[in-house]
Amino acid sequence: MFQLSNLTALVKKRKRIGRGGSRGGTSGKGNKGQKARTGGKGKVRTAFEGGQMPLVRRLPKRGFNNKNFQTKFAVVNLAALESGFEAGQEVTAELLKQRGILKGAEAARVKVLGNGTLTKKLVVRVHAASESAVKMIEQCGGKVELVKEI
Repeated sequence: MFQLSNLTALVKKRKRIGRGGSRGGTSGKGNKGQKARTGGKGKVRTAFEGGQMPLVRRLPKRGFNNKNFQTKFAVVNLAALESGFEAGQEVTAELLKQRGILKGAEAARVKVLGNGTLTKKLVVRVHAASESAVKMIEQCGGKVELVKEI
């Protein structure tokens, strides 16, 4: 019979830890403390030591890395050289900018990386090149000349 005392619940009750089961009263969370509380595991930041001065702040700072003197390279892959140049052509930083392979605001120095394949003989004059890029350009009969100045 349909009565108020035997209605089924519309919302399922949430699971509450420490109420029976195989994990006992603390459900595998240890005893008390911040991590045993609701939301405790996610709210404690990495390297937090419970109010003690963290190890990162206890140790002295060492060294200095000045970003102003860092050499920045605009990266060009072999696949871009394959599609952007004809066989026997000379590749320079100025030509790469003219063809739109390098954008205007990119670094003045150019480095060629060996991503992609190359089937054309090219003379490449850039500031740096990876070993794999040099090997592939020379296999095609081309040449890599490293430019010293900017």
